[in-house]
Amino acid sequence: QVQLVESGGGLVQAGGSLTLSCVGSGVNFRTWAMGWFRQAPGKEREFVAAVDWSGRNTYYEDSVKDRFTISRDTGKNTMFLQMNSLKPEDTADYYCAADGRILTGKIAGRTDTYAAWGQGTQVTVSS
Repeated sequence: QVQLVESGGGLVQAGGSLTLSCVGSGVNFRTWAMGWFRQAPGKEREFVAAVDWSGRNTYYEDSVKDRFTISRDTGKNTMFLQMNSLKPEDTADYYCAADGRILTGKIAGRTDTYAAWGQGTQVTVSS
């Protein structure tokens, strides 16, 4: 059974930084694409960033491209999201997602690309 567990969320002031982690189990994540999505209250879940199985290809939503960095440690089945220069509009529940398919830019940002999801971790950015 595939399981994803996020951690690292919390309360931070605008301009601050947080690093989210996602640990996977149940499959060989070395060959799986992984991504981060977020959902603010009253809004739809939206794409944040994704990384392919190799870690060499990454994809970002435009509003986070110069502030967030996605990475992975395949040896530890772990993915990270380094978030810098946080803004109040980054406030949301952040979800880890993973799938065994080959990731491309065309599908990286779609929620239906990913078969497995974590429970989410809350990020609150105060102004």
